[in-house]
Amino acid sequence: MANNGRPGAIRKNKKGPTTGTGGHGRKALEGKGPTPKAEDRPYHKAYKNKQLAERSAAKRSGSGARSAGARSGPKGRATEEVVTGRNSVVEALRAGIPAKALHVAIRIEMDDRVKESLKIAVERGIPLLETGKPELDRMTDDAVHQGLVLQIPPYEYQDAYELAEETVSGWKKGHIANAPLFVALDGITDPRNLGAIIRSVSAFSGHGVIVPERRSVGVTAAAWKTSAGAAVRVPVARASNLNNALKQFKDMGVFVLGLDGDGDVSLPDLTLATEPVCIVVGSEGKGLSRLVRENCDQIVSIPIDSAMESLNASMAVGISLYEVSRQRAAK
Repeated sequence: MANNGRPGAIRKNKKGPTTGTGGHGRKALEGKGPTPKAEDRPYHKAYKNKQLAERSAAKRSGSGARSAGARSGPKGRATEEVVTGRNSVVEALRAGIPAKALHVAIRIEMDDRVKESLKIAVERGIPLLETGKPELDRMTDDAVHQGLVLQIPPYEYQDAYELAEETVSGWKKGHIANAPLFVALDGITDPRNLGAIIRSVSAFSGHGVIVPERRSVGVTAAAWKTSAGAAVRVPVARASNLNNALKQFKDMGVFVLGLDGDGDVSLPDLTLATEPVCIVVGSEGKGLSRLVRENCDQIVSIPIDSAMESLNASMAVGISLYEVSRQRAAK
């Protein structure tokens, strides 16, 4: 007798597909959709390149880039830097750059540069850390490190006002022989320029270098290297606002001299060289900013051949410091 049960009911003793089972495998039949782009697939090389590019962009926009000197944290403390590559590491160690640790790859292939780096590190008491390649890659953002990475501690900046106050006070009390001599940087972003300026300030008995807190170079590994160790002897101070710092310097009796091609006075005719002075130098392309120029007591120009449009910032500072030193020695 025919079973007149409910339409669509399933008979337990009936085998094979029955009414109501058609949707059970629909999801499996639909597939996984279109193939993702190469840069969106975690195991693809393009994905890794994209991640590296995003990290680099974030560093440039978020912290102003290490070489630009835009620092965060208490009292302007910087994030740590690294020197990578065998040539760079051994040269940095020769120059006496302060180092926190020397990371050496496990089973590194030894050559003269590696041997000398290890020797200098041991002599200076720098910790030697045997580190795996994945960790070295992470520390250097996959830059070429050749198995050597020198870790540089953040530079401890002095306060610009405190440095000037201590120097002027020491000079007035006779504790400092030479009149205060500072160099301030306006818009300088190349760490090699900073390193060369520090070296010149040291050579001509200067008392410090002033850098703005924002949009300016800081004491990076490249600056340490270019200074050839002079950064140990010459303090670098940070000013939250360069214009305010220059005004404070003037209140202390320090004359502010700006370097510019269209100066009011030529460098050989400078009469303030024997007084406490702060020489301000701008970038090679833009020169002194408007507000900084307005805060200068004098704008000084260096006489050069008309075919030469301008001088490199560090070169201009070196020439100016020489003239100041010459006039002070003559007096």
